[in-house]
Amino acid sequence: MELRVTDSTTTEEAEAIARAIASHVGERVELYVGDAEEPTASVSAPDVSDPTPGRTGSTTDRTVSTPGRTDSTTDDGSGRRSTPGGDELGPTDREERLWAEIEDILQGGPEKYRERLAEQGKLFVRDRLELWFGDPDTEGDVGVLFEDGKFANVDADERLPADGLLTGAAEFEGRELHFMANDFSVKAGSMARRGVEKFLRMQRRALKTGKPVLYLMDSSGGRIDRQTGFFANREGIGKYYYNHSMLSGRVPQICVLYGPCIAGAAYTPVFADFTVMVRGMSAMAIASPRMVEMVTGEEITMEDLGGPDVHARHSGSADLIADDEEHACELVAKLIGYLPDSCEDDPPRTDGRSPERSPEGIDAVVPREPNRGYDMFDVIERLVDAGSILELRPEYGAEILTAFARIDGRPIGVVANQPAHRAGAIFPASARKAAEFVWTCDAYGIPLLYLCDTPGFMAGSGVERAGILEQGKKLIYATSAATVPKLSVIVRKAYGAGIYAMSGPAYDPESVIALPSGEIAIMGPEAAINAVYANRLAEIDDPDERARRERELREEYREDIDVRRMASEVVIDEIVPPSTLREELDRRFAFYEDVEKELPEKKHGTIL
Repeated sequence: MELRVTDSTTTEEAEAIARAIASHVGERVELYVGDAEEPTASVSAPDVSDPTPGRTGSTTDRTVSTPGRTDSTTDDGSGRRSTPGGDELGPTDREERLWAEIEDILQGGPEKYRERLAEQGKLFVRDRLELWFGDPDTEGDVGVLFEDGKFANVDADERLPADGLLTGAAEFEGRELHFMANDFSVKAGSMARRGVEKFLRMQRRALKTGKPVLYLMDSSGGRIDRQTGFFANREGIGKYYYNHSMLSGRVPQICVLYGPCIAGAAYTPVFADFTVMVRGMSAMAIASPRMVEMVTGEEITMEDLGGPDVHARHSGSADLIADDEEHACELVAKLIGYLPDSCEDDPPRTDGRSPERSPEGIDAVVPREPNRGYDMFDVIERLVDAGSILELRPEYGAEILTAFARIDGRPIGVVANQPAHRAGAIFPASARKAAEFVWTCDAYGIPLLYLCDTPGFMAGSGVERAGILEQGKKLIYATSAATVPKLSVIVRKAYGAGIYAMSGPAYDPESVIALPSGEIAIMGPEAAINAVYANRLAEIDDPDERARRERELREEYREDIDVRRMASEVVIDEIVPPSTLREELDRRFAFYEDVEKELPEKKHGTIL
């Protein structure tokens, strides 16, 4: 077959087109550029007996499968195609040319840039979509349901397949969702006018469909040399974040980072409900290291400026850290299992499972001494379904645990003090983390379980400068405003305003229940004795006598703050044997499943 294309076609493009057509028509293709007398590309049909190489990360000589494409036609010499069964009508040369054009677009950017992806351990974007959504040519796989804007910039002066940004719909873990994905082989995944338009259109459609959005980000930011028409326009890149704000709390937005996302590209992950970074690959920052050095004089690497460790430990912007691309996909598969399609839907239920460890051991896990540390996970694993814990931001504000889990298949959000870290005192970072988690759970109808064991909010000049009051009020506000079912468990100590932050009796929980180890007080025994009796104790000269009197005062104080006193005064609803706590929580969550709560009529609060 001989074909001729315009003289603006490069040799590389001509070879790609020739390969694509030869593959689909099953015969040798000679492609002439412009008025050339000799073919620029001459490609034989591939041997169909050759096995298809498996995905290795390299996209050299890559054959892209095209959904809906069939090749069981023959040419009768008139430009028409005959099909099996004798029907003389079939795809024409015009359709074949369209298939060739599509195949060329699916190849992405220049081959040299695709090869670099493999060197960086990254997948070409369309291989990435296959990892996430499956191969439609493989039995049982769904693949991308459809793609929008594949022909964006097809008539541009330079070759910019899909304008470097893919959008469409797919099925993931049995759930339909919208997706966008940057093609880093096209201008380093940068965003320009047509790609921006596709992105905005996808967001607007998500608002209408009420389906989740998955952002697969690998972008260097806005295309600086092409900023006219997309940067400051009403429907430009700034509209991304307006739409993110409109989608927030409407549908889950999940962002996975695959490269150094700089400037405008870094805002999508922080606007998303959940952000996953890939170790050794991801980064995000308001400016590149080169720009930072130019503006501030600071010399810094991309990893130290905005790598996964920075955002997992210090900024709190990364919810989960993946080891590689496959692990990122696995983490999101688990995450989305707790989330509804939209705020109007219920979170998905699963079959219940017994806990990882027996509830019989709960009381033995909780130390008798209020100041002795232990790992709250030892309690949680005895309460929730085995294998159901997904902790978010584990390295940020570690004094509070925030995690999704299930009790008898029901998704819940767990907010728990962690006595293994700084005695479980609430610091600014942990307060902020918990507030944002509570706010997200409430947005998507996920019930909340508070496990309280804290000496309260941390004091000192350091935390004051870090905004302990500001962050603390946000946690209390989020807890106050949440309308999902809330259960609060006093595991051990609940001192100071910690009982407020952990949805104590004043915060309209459906239940406040306690274990026999529980204590509720303005402050702990040591601090209280020092505050009230310091002068009297100082007057006792005999050290042994002073120590004895201190012990007596502490015991008297602890009797006064014991949960039995609180239960007697009906401050709390119930004291339960620890071995029955899981069963108690299961029954209460089930009973309050349809509880209706109303907030005062107003536009919105001002705390957050």
